[in-house]
Amino acid sequence: MRRVLGLTLTGLGAFFIVLGLLLRFYLPGQVIKFPLNEYVVTTLTGHNMTYFSQKQVKELTGISAKATSTVEGDVTAGSSSTAVWNDFTAVQDVTNHEPISYSSQRSGFDRRTGVLVNCCGGYVNSNTKVNQSGQGYVWPIGTQKQTYQVFDTTLLKPEPFRYAGTTTVDGLTAYKFVEHVVNRQFTTQTLPGSLVGLSDQPSVKIPEYITETNTYWIDPVTGAVLNVNQNQSLTLQQPAGTVRLILFQGTLTQTPQSTSAAVHLAGSSHTKISWIQTIGPIVAVLLGIVLLIVGVALTMLREDSEEYEYENDEPVGSTT
Repeated sequence: MRRVLGLTLTGLGAFFIVLGLLLRFYLPGQVIKFPLNEYVVTTLTGHNMTYFSQKQVKELTGISAKATSTVEGDVTAGSSSTAVWNDFTAVQDVTNHEPISYSSQRSGFDRRTGVLVNCCGGYVNSNTKVNQSGQGYVWPIGTQKQTYQVFDTTLLKPEPFRYAGTTTVDGLTAYKFVEHVVNRQFTTQTLPGSLVGLSDQPSVKIPEYITETNTYWIDPVTGAVLNVNQNQSLTLQQPAGTVRLILFQGTLTQTPQSTSAAVHLAGSSHTKISWIQTIGPIVAVLLGIVLLIVGVALTMLREDSEEYEYENDEPVGSTT
């Protein structure tokens, strides 16, 4: 019986050691992924902003604004390797209670790296032919201190976000990444000349330029965005650089409530990842080693006992 128990414990020990190695080196890549059923609402606010009001047909200055972004996963369109998320963002003039802009995005991306893939009916606003590439909604799981190409939904192309230091966001370590775009033309608009100070022309085709500095704070463990600051200027300019109309200008900053929610969600994921990558493997390997030692000891003890009994076993009534 002791021998059977020893062999059983030895087998269990070997099993737990192998399990620990699988937990550490194989399982994380299979189970630590961005979710299919994402649902997050993020709010940014800004003050002393300027934009062109289509309702009032003039530039408004000194206004307060709120941007609300809702990201929702399309579970049925995703797979074990690809997630598909939809984002709808509304920017509102809260001073005058009127809309400033609306935007939408649908993107598929790799569930571990966060890199966009062209699939699943992706689009940006009404453009279904745009080639989405680079990072999208998230950074890679295990984000590094390096430059990442991140898809810019205004320029419709990836732009470099450069690593700019390590800090903390609500007590959680975060990597800071910054995008700089300086006065770059990206499209043209045809408008009545009177809107851009060219009243002698019934209509005019004028280039649209963007200058922006976008700062993201990323959780390096999960690749999640913890905080956002967007400074953007959209203007209509003549080729000589004369600004004819400010379409939007100002800074939007993520609210403390949205930041706190993002940090809480990332922190809870840290615990799960730690159990899978660190705690689970260590516990399994240590348990395996203990069981292996006990099992081998019981097996060897049984063998020694049998040998002793054999050497001292003599027939009853025997004489020398």
